[in-house]
Amino acid sequence: MDTGIGTAYFKNKLKLALIGQSLFGQEVYSHLCKEGHRVVGVFTVPDKDGKADPLALAAEKDGTPVFKFPRWRVKGKTIKEVAEAYKSVGAELNVLPFCTQFIPMDVIDSPKHGSIIYHPSILPRHRGASAINWTLIMGDKKAGLSVFWADDGLDTGPILLQRSCDVEPNDTVDTLYNRFLFPEGIKAMVEAVQLIADGKAPRIPQPKEGATYEGIRKKENAEISWDQSAEILHNWIRGHDKVPGAWTEINGQMVTFYGSSLLKSSVPPGEPLEIKGAKKPGLVTKNGLVLFGNDGKALMVRNLQFEDGRMIPASQYFSAGETSVVELTAEEVKVAGTIKVIWAGILSNVPVIEDSTDFFKSGASSMDVVRLVEEIRQRCGGLQLQNEDVYMATKFEDFIQKVVRKLRGEDQEVELVVDYVSKEVNEMTVKMPYQCFINGQFTDANDGKTYDTINPTDGSTICKVSYASLVDVDKAVAAAKDAFEKGEWGRMNARERGRLMYRLADLLEENQEELATIEALDSGAVYTLALKTHIGMSVQTFRYFAGWCDKIQGSTIPINQARPNRNLTFTKKEPLGVCAIIIPWNYPLMMLAWKSAACLAAGNTLVLKPAQVTPLTALKFAELSSKAGFPKGVINIIPGSGGVAGQRLSEHPHIRKLGFTGSTAIGKQIMKSCAVSNLKKVSLELGGKSPLIIFNDCELDKAVRMGMGAVFFNKGENCIAAGRLFVEESIHDEFVTKVVEEIKKMKIGDPLDRSTDHGPQNHQAHLEKLLQYCEAGVKEGATLVYGGRQVCRPGFFMEPTVFTDVEDHMYLAKEESFGPIMVISKFQNGDVDGVLQRANNTEYGLASGVFTRDINKAMYVSEKLEAGTVFVNTYNKTDVAAPFGGVKQSGFGKDLGEEALNEYLKTKTVTLEY
Repeated sequence: MDTGIGTAYFKNKLKLALIGQSLFGQEVYSHLCKEGHRVVGVFTVPDKDGKADPLALAAEKDGTPVFKFPRWRVKGKTIKEVAEAYKSVGAELNVLPFCTQFIPMDVIDSPKHGSIIYHPSILPRHRGASAINWTLIMGDKKAGLSVFWADDGLDTGPILLQRSCDVEPNDTVDTLYNRFLFPEGIKAMVEAVQLIADGKAPRIPQPKEGATYEGIRKKENAEISWDQSAEILHNWIRGHDKVPGAWTEINGQMVTFYGSSLLKSSVPPGEPLEIKGAKKPGLVTKNGLVLFGNDGKALMVRNLQFEDGRMIPASQYFSAGETSVVELTAEEVKVAGTIKVIWAGILSNVPVIEDSTDFFKSGASSMDVVRLVEEIRQRCGGLQLQNEDVYMATKFEDFIQKVVRKLRGEDQEVELVVDYVSKEVNEMTVKMPYQCFINGQFTDANDGKTYDTINPTDGSTICKVSYASLVDVDKAVAAAKDAFEKGEWGRMNARERGRLMYRLADLLEENQEELATIEALDSGAVYTLALKTHIGMSVQTFRYFAGWCDKIQGSTIPINQARPNRNLTFTKKEPLGVCAIIIPWNYPLMMLAWKSAACLAAGNTLVLKPAQVTPLTALKFAELSSKAGFPKGVINIIPGSGGVAGQRLSEHPHIRKLGFTGSTAIGKQIMKSCAVSNLKKVSLELGGKSPLIIFNDCELDKAVRMGMGAVFFNKGENCIAAGRLFVEESIHDEFVTKVVEEIKKMKIGDPLDRSTDHGPQNHQAHLEKLLQYCEAGVKEGATLVYGGRQVCRPGFFMEPTVFTDVEDHMYLAKEESFGPIMVISKFQNGDVDGVLQRANNTEYGLASGVFTRDINKAMYVSEKLEAGTVFVNTYNKTDVAAPFGGVKQSGFGKDLGEEALNEYLKTKTVTLEY
């Protein structure tokens, strides 16, 4: 029985002749074959220097007949042999994805359905062979493509379909082609063929209005005319990038400009460079060559090419040729060998790849550059080169030198300029950025304001840090919005996003000693703890969420069908957009990692405000994110006050999500501002008064050790610190005695000393608050067993403190200290429900703990405790895979684990009828 399934698949498929060339032609061919169309013949150009066109290679591999005619006609007449060969394949439709040959009209009109052609502009605008160039040269705001029916005119046939996209301010021919015209052009050609096969293809006459025709761009007519505005100069340069290249004369020789962008910031300092015809000299800066229009505005070009084909970064104009040859290690020799094999595969016409072999002079094209970069990435351990690296080192020997420098980290992007504060400390030179990080650049605050960040170990000033203004916040949000909506981050596939996050995790790990030292200087964290926890868990967090990037997915949902229709419903998980993150001062880098890693893995961009008193590791993180390759605008760091920068973030209309860790009072204010402004999504990790219940059947020594960690870990500046210990009456006195004995063994001192157990409190105001907390406890009648005083030495040191006899009505029993203060209350032997009622008698619910050998009791207590986390016979045991967050007035939303991703994603439901 014929089910019709096979018939349906082949019913509306055509026999096609593909006429053209290039990688684009190859992709169109492959996609048409996948769709079930039969390509009966491929007509392409002859081999060049013994090297076949990519379309020919693909077709020959499939066994498709391939014809390589140097021309189709002579003296206006079709060559008989060519026409006969063409007609022999019996095509029903000619498809011309990209063709440089003139095809006779008798061939164009021969098939049943005629011929369709791809053109990279929105016809009738920019007819001619240089359409993409002219789209940019003319400053068009929209670019696009057309698939049209061939006629006897030049790009004048009826339109079948068109697609358009926005032109980005710094698009070049390459970026526009690679981002839109290439991938969408392939889809459009396949769609057009199917429309013809289904009998649904329109023929829309091209309007006369708006029609333009421009000639082919050639090197001789690409010279720059300088008496124009900066925007027109920019459009001229990018419209000729990479072919044929806009040029000017400098010091008597032709110099071609590549990589133009409009300069929106102030002009950086640089060395003047005289340019023939320009009224004002250019400036060779650290970032590139600054050029000036006749309107006083500026643009910048990144790369220069000389007459001999040599390309250099524009910033190196005055130092070109000074780079020395590096000797290769054994491992680098292996990499060079692999790359030689790749070159040989691309340059198949070259018998032997020598050091002097020139990539382009051997016949390589711009699409071969893409292939080279991709093959190196796949076969050389993920080594990420840019297309420009190939253009800058066209000879094999020079290319290998560039690759080796890239591998060694000696060939980093020069665009990031960092003005460090350097200190010789902890047997190393610590380099600390101190400016705002906005749109991929370190910059002073708009109004120039700064503030001092203080070393809590001795009260000295570490450095002055930029104090972000409202203008800076708005700039950062605008940069993040642009990066999300228009930048490469928004177009980046999930695995590439994960690769960047893995790279960032590696850089954090490679720089962990410096980061831990900065954390010790800026927050007072004990160096050994900072190394393991502050930095170590930050590395783990980025690696964990990097692995999630390509595993975020929706689901298909069966729904009721409305017969005779059929429906498909599915959900998609999508990023929210621009997210704001405000972090506390107790774990500066780790809190940054907990929130920003999930945010970035979900595909969002972010503006992060570190705590005013601990900004330095966040700014160092910004530097490392740039080195990891994160596109500009994805990550923005704005140091400053909560009242100015933090409040503006909570009110900003372009922010779609705010994640905050801090006090409950500030959390309430943030939530109110977020609601009133634009109902932005909020997650809050707020104050806590975490109860720790210690039963008399516990392992006492372990409970003492863990109980001390629950209170004194990180100097008590710990969001989940046990704010109140309930100790069963029969072991209470022994527990207190053992705790005091262990406290006396703790070494209080310099956090950079490897033997130090307890460092300084984070800042002066916090120390004073803790001393007042202790005074309140004594006044209310609690027993001060140990400590309660400032340590007599420079800095903000406080003695580890123990209070007992704390009653439920006391201030110490209700309020969080956020410091090294153990608050102990007794409970009657066997009174499980009574102690649970006391433990839950708080508006907070971040964490909790229980120590007992009785598993049934442990499970019962963990079920009844009102907290986001319950630790059983342990404490402070957090992991990147386990969700973390509170209940009640300790907030809502989760950090860490899969649940954290949902804080930074939205769910879209799609239902279609078919």
